[in-house]
This record gives sequence, C-alpha cells and structure tokens, in this order.
Amino acid sequence: MSRLSQTIYLEKQKKSQTKWYVFAQEEIFDKLETSKNGLTDDEVKIRQEKYGPNSLPSGQTISKTTLFFSQFKSSLVYVLIGATLISLALGDHVNAGVIFLAVLVNVFFGYYQENKARNSLAALKKVVTTFCKVLRGGQEHQINSEELVVGDIVFISAGDKISADLRILKANGLKLNEAPLTGESNEVEKTNRPLAGELVLGDQANMVFMGTQVTQGNGLGVVVATGKATELGKIAGLVAETRDADTPLQKKLAVFAKNLSWLAIAICSLIFIAGTILGYDVEQIFLTAVAISVAIIPEGLLVVMTVILTFGMQRILKEKALVKQLLAAETLGSTTVICTDKTGTITDGEMRIVEVKTLDYDFDVLRTDYQKEIEGGNELIELLRVGVMCNNAYIENPEVEMAHRIVRGSPTEKALLMAGANIGLEKNKLEKEEPRLDETPFDSAWKFMLTLNRGKNENTIFAKGAPEVILKFSKYIYSSQKKEKVEITETERQKMTKAYEEMSRRGLRVIAGGYKKVTSEIKSLKDNNKDNNIEDFVFVGLIGIKDPLRMEAKQAIEEVKNAGIKTVIITGDHELTARAIAKELAMDAEPKNIMNGEKLSKLSESELKEIVADISIYARVAPEDKLKIVKAWQDRGEVVAMTGDGINDAPALKKANIGIAVNSGTDVAKETADIVLLDNNFLTIVKAIKEGRVIYDNIKKVVFYFLSDGLAEIITVGVGMLLGWPLPLLAAQIIWINLIDDTFPGFAMAREPAEDNIMGQKPKRPDEPILGRESLVLIGAISLLSAAGTLFFFHFFWKQTDNIDLGRTVGFTFLAINTLIYIFSARNFYKPLWQTNIFNNKSLILAVFVGLGMQVFAVYNGLAQKIFQTVAMGLSEWVAITLGCILIIAVIEAIKMIYYHKKNV
Repeated sequence: MSRLSQTIYLEKQKKSQTKWYVFAQEEIFDKLETSKNGLTDDEVKIRQEKYGPNSLPSGQTISKTTLFFSQFKSSLVYVLIGATLISLALGDHVNAGVIFLAVLVNVFFGYYQENKARNSLAALKKVVTTFCKVLRGGQEHQINSEELVVGDIVFISAGDKISADLRILKANGLKLNEAPLTGESNEVEKTNRPLAGELVLGDQANMVFMGTQVTQGNGLGVVVATGKATELGKIAGLVAETRDADTPLQKKLAVFAKNLSWLAIAICSLIFIAGTILGYDVEQIFLTAVAISVAIIPEGLLVVMTVILTFGMQRILKEKALVKQLLAAETLGSTTVICTDKTGTITDGEMRIVEVKTLDYDFDVLRTDYQKEIEGGNELIELLRVGVMCNNAYIENPEVEMAHRIVRGSPTEKALLMAGANIGLEKNKLEKEEPRLDETPFDSAWKFMLTLNRGKNENTIFAKGAPEVILKFSKYIYSSQKKEKVEITETERQKMTKAYEEMSRRGLRVIAGGYKKVTSEIKSLKDNNKDNNIEDFVFVGLIGIKDPLRMEAKQAIEEVKNAGIKTVIITGDHELTARAIAKELAMDAEPKNIMNGEKLSKLSESELKEIVADISIYARVAPEDKLKIVKAWQDRGEVVAMTGDGINDAPALKKANIGIAVNSGTDVAKETADIVLLDNNFLTIVKAIKEGRVIYDNIKKVVFYFLSDGLAEIITVGVGMLLGWPLPLLAAQIIWINLIDDTFPGFAMAREPAEDNIMGQKPKRPDEPILGRESLVLIGAISLLSAAGTLFFFHFFWKQTDNIDLGRTVGFTFLAINTLIYIFSARNFYKPLWQTNIFNNKSLILAVFVGLGMQVFAVYNGLAQKIFQTVAMGLSEWVAITLGCILIIAVIEAIKMIYYHKKNV
C-alpha cells in the first residue's frame, strides 16, 4: 500500500487495528502476554484453540453435484424439458426421448468440460508446506507455519517468507521485499525502534507482514496477527467481498436465451389458442406446438458452444495460458482495456544493471556487447569489481550454470553480483585473493557502504553508494585512456553529477563506485591512521539499475493498441519510475496521462469516471485504488482485463471482467484470476486475446448457422399448418437435423482458424448484439429459401406419389443436406466462397461427410425409418435435392456480395 493512499488506509486502521509499531518491547510483551523467552507449550495450545490455524480462509468450492445441476440453468434447457414433459403427457414417447437426449447431451458435455478445467487448475497449484523457527519456553523449535500463534517469538533470516504479521524485536541489517503486498520492488530496511504517528504499511519500518520476503540480514520478531487478521488476510477478505462480473458472452447469451424462450412460449401458445378456436384436434395442436418449440430451440447450440469454448481453452493453453472457466476464454476477445501491474508483469520483477557511465564510457548494458566494451577499457572491470567486492549478496550454488544460480541478498546487490559474475568476476574467487577484513554496512543516514580487503602488498577500501556522496569522497577519477587515475577536475565532477541526475530522472536507481589503496598496516576501518579516512578515493563510475522491461512487453503493448485495446499501468512504484517505463513502451506519458495515488484517493467515483480515459499511468496506488480504477472503466461500458502477480492485485483481479495472473505470482492472485499465464510472458496475453476473438467469431458463426436452420424449420412447420397441410417435418426429424446434421459441422467450427484481419478489428462492445443487421438479413434470406425448398419438395413428392412419408423424407433430406452445404458460405461473411480455402479446416470437411452419412442412415436404416417415419429415396429425388442446394448456395453468395463487398475494397 502506498504512502500517498494513506487516508483510506488510516481510517480502516483506526477502527480495526492496534498500532503495534508505536509500542516499546516491554509494552508489546505485556499486551500480548508473552516474554522474550516465548510462550510455553500450554499457552500455545490455548491460543491455537482460541485463534485457530495460521492460514488464510479458502474460497468456497463448488461441489461436483452443484456443478452438474448448474448446467440445467438455461432458458433453452427449460423449454426443452417442457417440450419433453408435454410429449410424455401426450404419449409421444419417441419424441420425448429424443428431446430429452438432447438435454442430457448438453448437460453432460458442459459438466465434463468445466470439471476438467477445474481439475487442470488444481493440478497447477503446488502444495508447499512452509516452516519457521520459533522460541518457545526459551528453546528453539522448527514448526509448521500454520502452528504459529499470537505471542510467538520468531527468528527471521535472509530468504525467509514471512508467515504472520510480526513486530520486530531485533534487526541486524534486516531488509525485506514487500512487493507482493505493496507493489514496490525496492527492498525496505527494518528497525526495532518504536515509531510515532499515523503510518501506512510501507512506513511501518519495525513491522514485517505475512507474504513478504526477507532479502538480507536477520532478526527476531513477535507475532501480533495470524491468518485472516493479518494484512494479507484483510486483502483476502476484500477479495471475498468483491462480486464476480458477468462476462459479455454470458450477458448476450442470457438475453438471447431469454428472448428465444419467450418467443417459443409465445408462438406455441398462439398456435394452441388459434388451433383450439378453429376447432383443430387438441392433441394434434399440442404435437404441433411441441414441433414448433423444438424448431425454435437449437438443441445442439449449447453443446457446440461448449465445444468451441473448450477447444479455445486448449488453444490458449498451448500458448501457455490456463483458462479456469469456459466463458472466460471468450471474454478475452471482447477486452477493451488492460490494467496491468508493472512489477513482474511487464517487467522482469528483479533488478538488473542496464546502464554504465564512466569518464570515458557511456553504454547501455542491454544493447551493448559486454566483451567488446571490456576489451576497450579497464574501468568497466574496475567498476564491476567494486560492485562485487563491496557487496553482501551471495550465490548459494556457484558451481552450477549461470541461469540456474540462486542468489541471496538485496535486489541491488544481487544485480551487481550477477553482472560481475557474467564477466568472470566471481565473488568467492576474488575474496580468496583479497579477503575482507572489515566493513561499514550501508545505512540510509550516510548512504554508502565500505569494505576493507587485504591485498598482497597493500590493502584496498572499496566504496559504493549514492553518487553525490562517493563524488564528495573522491579526489581522483579513473581514466582508461590514460591507463591510470587522474585528479578529478571540476568539469569532470560536474559531468558525473549531470550524468547521475539525468539517469535518476529516467527512473534508474544510480549507484556510484570507487576505491582507495591503503597500507597493509590498516586491518580495520576504525584504525586510527591518517590513510584510514573517507577522503582521496578514486571515483570509477556510475551504475544504473532498474527492473527492466520484459523483452516482449513493448511488442505486446503495441499489438494490443493496434487491436483497439487501451493499456493502463497501475503500480505502487514512484511516479518517475512508472513514467520511464511508459515511455519505453511508447505509451502516452505526458503529465495529463499520469495520476498518483494521493490525487486518486481524493476523487469520487463519478469524477474518476469522467477523466479515466485520459490516464495511462497510475503511480503509488493501493489495492482499493485498483478496484476504483477498474470500476471506473466498467462504468464507462468497457470490458476490463486486470493483469498482476501480487497479493495486492487480487481484489482488482476478481472485480475485473477478466483477471489474468502470472504463474510466478502469489497463490492468492492465481486463485482469484480467471486466467493464469504459465510462462509469465506478457506477449501471451496478446495471443490469448487473439484466441478469444477467434472463439467469439466462431460462436457468432455457429449462432448464425443454427438460427438460419431453426428459422427455416419454424417457417416450414408454420406455413404448412397455415396451408392446412399435414406437418411437413416431424418433431423427431427436426431434432435430428438440429442435433446431428447441425451439431457435427458446429463441432468442426470450433477448429475454424482465425480470419486474416482478426487482430485489426476493434473489440466488440458489451452491448453489441451477437448478430448485426446484415447477419439477420442473411439469416432471413437463407431461412426463407430453405423453407421454400423444403415445402416445395414435401408438397411436390407427396402429391406426385400420394405418399406423405416420401414427401416428408425428401423435404427432411433436402433441409438436412442444404444445412450441411451452406455452412461453407457461413464460414466467412466478408469473402465469397471461391476466395476462401475450404480445405483449411479438415474437421469441417470430415463433419460434413459424417453428417451426410448420418442422413443416409436416417433414410435407409430400418430402425431409423420407424423412428423418423422415413422411406427409401431413388435417384431422381437425390438429383432434385442436389440442384436445390446449389441454387440456394448461389443466392446466398449473391446476398453476401451485396452486403459485404464494400468492406473488402
């Protein structure tokens, strides 16, 4: 949480938290009823019963039974169940069975896929048991961190992950990385001194908090809060209070299903009332109403949409992103705004040397060949040598390859250590040659660190610290051109001053390095000797350190911009750092585009909503700030994706339409997010967005395809009834077409590849209907043509042969074959059929042949003939059906050219 957002935080703190940072140690012991020797076993047992385990409350899990029955929660399913019950009541068991089979297929397939997705996430999670060392009854014990209780005395060491909120009792060079909680990547120095005033988390220097990491030093602390009472626990509670937002597809499908269901009920009621008034047989009218309801409801649509979403999830998984819920995959394609954390999301999440300036050299480490520069000047080696020698970080496993080394220490010293190791300056080897005799640790009060190392004939004092301080110490400056140290001039001093000021303005952390040769008599930095002072140092140069951009981040930001998506950086870091990152990403970084947490906290939600579109960067923000930003965008009708990895990101991840966590992030973030990036690569988001758009596009095509067929069936049955004919299509035949001849090609559409310009299109607005006006006109044309052909073939062959079963069979087969063929026209709304590659989806070709085979089965198989009341057809019937299908395809392509030609010019 940032300093600049303290107003909101302090109000909460006053109401709910004891200010442990203000008390002296004895007062803390009294309040917690503990002592410097820790708790006794009996006291621990009592407190464990009182407070429970030291763990965060887990989110509510959905049982398999609940998941199964949730698949029935659809208006479309309700109507189908109603049709099943009506058929049963009328004694039509065949139709009832076929309709209910469609329901069960939908339900079981949806359950299977969602349960599979949940299991995939569970497999991703790593179950890790953490331990900590405590003092109980004056004895040291290693315990499971869940056994910690308030009042426990805990040992703190470098590399530890803090398991509870602690008040520090002892601190020896203790520093922590609090980025998971505050969002700031800088290490925080800790003390055991009492503090005064109203302080936010980042300023409570004598406290350490659950979930943060010890980077350097050691200490001792007393537990003041465990589990849900910790600061992390409060954030987890904030997550639980945040309502999940419906996805755009959920909203559109809900409206679509509701409208379709009401339409089915209205038409069926109208038919029943009209038929009753006109004196038709009640049972026959009911059967007709059932047939109409079956025609209206595309039985296979739910199954096919589940398959499209599932295949989309699998394609996204191949791009290294795990989607936790089916509908979340499509939401990516509708995203209009990405709110991204900086640390570890678009940056590497660790400090690195990116720039070096010396008297004779000025180069970008990320873009310059190290070896060539080293060959050109010894001062680069000298500068990195200072950084390695005057350093308390260490490599745990120096014997392994560089990429697999584990480095312990502060982020800054780790960066210096690894930079030296990259050019062969191994700390353990250097210290064998020049062992350390003494050191003056870094302190924020004097802003430098010194080490004294023994040499062969003379000793060396290495210094690193704030540039202005090291320059003040220095009488000389190292010049590789002159191959020696030279007395520093005022011009050179000003040059170095301007250099570090300019580097600082670009958001870099700047460290200066220098050294001084002293006699071998000096064994300690406290020795009383004229040479042993902080003067007459040789200034070597400046090192610029930062948490650099991921290599793919700029490309990813550019691609989402071209796709019509706005990127917003939300970070707990300083404004200058955030601005520098934004400039590197070629984002808008003018003053009007930047807002800090202090100003943000003073804005009302309505005020923020008015200006949020202009803001590209938010600096020094708290968790509630992120929620506020996400809500402001959503109030403007935008679909918001939130990316992040820290604990502080979790509430906003849940509030956003789509939450995206990186796999290296905290468990809280990954549990809350809808999507987990398995490779921590921001570019993966771009690939996932593309797949999301493909999913939406394919769903749109399938809805178009199913509605065209369903409307044709409605017109066929309705017009036939108005003409006083027997039903041209039976309920079982309609279900067969919807579930078999429609569904198999629909399944294949799940594998439909992306159209060429899919990432050049603007995102779909949340209120934009699935089908536009042009699509509806094309649906109407296809339906009328298909219905007209079906009615023609039914009536013609019925009257010509006086065989109603043959008439129905020809009409039934024409509609089924026509459905299988015109899907090739529906694949692309913007190109004519002959300009598309009909063979780039082999699954669709196979599905069409399977559909043809199934239709032949329905016509010629004895059992199928009894169920569907079909009869065998001859060659003339097949020729007529083929010519009819060709004619309809030609008309469809003509209509496409009229509506979409201009879009392709």
